[in-house]
Amino acid sequence: MAQEISKEFSRVVAERQKGRRIDQYLISAGIGLSRNLTQKLINNGNVRVNSIPVKSSYRVKTGDEITVHFQVHVAPQMEPENIPLDIVHEDSDIIVVNKNKGIVVHPARGNFQHTMVNALLYHCGQLPTLGDRIRPGVLHRLDKDTTGLIIFAKTDSALSTLSRAIERREVRKKYEVICWNYPGLPEGVIEAPIGRSGLDRKKMTVTPLSSKLATTQFKVRQRFRIATYLSVALITGRTHQIRVHFKHIGCPIVGDKDYGGRSPGVIRKSEELPVFKGVLGLIDRQALHAAELDFTHPKTGRKMHIEVPLPEDMQAVLQYLRQQSAR
Repeated sequence: MAQEISKEFSRVVAERQKGRRIDQYLISAGIGLSRNLTQKLINNGNVRVNSIPVKSSYRVKTGDEITVHFQVHVAPQMEPENIPLDIVHEDSDIIVVNKNKGIVVHPARGNFQHTMVNALLYHCGQLPTLGDRIRPGVLHRLDKDTTGLIIFAKTDSALSTLSRAIERREVRKKYEVICWNYPGLPEGVIEAPIGRSGLDRKKMTVTPLSSKLATTQFKVRQRFRIATYLSVALITGRTHQIRVHFKHIGCPIVGDKDYGGRSPGVIRKSEELPVFKGVLGLIDRQALHAAELDFTHPKTGRKMHIEVPLPEDMQAVLQYLRQQSAR
């Protein structure tokens, strides 16, 4: 089990640091935590300037006395595991993997085995943490049964640089999606706030309560009688965003057991139920694939574009839908 230890961080702001945002100051002053964890400490009132809690917009002044009290989770030692990885790009700073279905990206809720992080520790030897020992090298996630491209950092510098790029929405992700029904337009934007479901805390939902703005762009690639093949781009990156947004507009992702993608009620014409069942016989997960990544290399500054083809199960679904639509 992970343990917690109490830590205190204190600094007096030097002249050369004045004017910096408090989160930027803390990271540059060596608090040793990721930007996300540092931001959480500020939001929770753990960061005090001259004994007074401050907001993240606060800019430090010369002579400010900064104190931070916080708990650090000390996780069990992460063990390397010889799990096969489909590596599509690797250099001394980053590694890009084409994730298979059925594997979790990083440990959570007491499960510290059989994740992509375990596999990468075996492959790379070590990964940067920036204070987060159970998610070393992790920059973003894909759900367990979502396939496709995911980047990991191999150095502290790459982890810090790419984390900032993701926050600034400079890392572009494009997905291939098969949804039930038709979104109503050949292309469009879904903009609806997403928050934690009050009925099931493991799920997300469109809600005005305790939510964050979420924006998803889509473009139809091919339309079938009961389903649509789409290219989707994330403008924001909320948990389960694509799955929640398409359920919200009545077009849940094919095969999605959590958001209505395996429910016969989604089909509007009962005579199409045999085709519906035929599709689900070909795929046991959500038909969602992270197909393309565009980002700037954290060390060389080179523009990177990486793409991978659809996995076999989604190709099989598309072939079946094309055959059925031709009849």
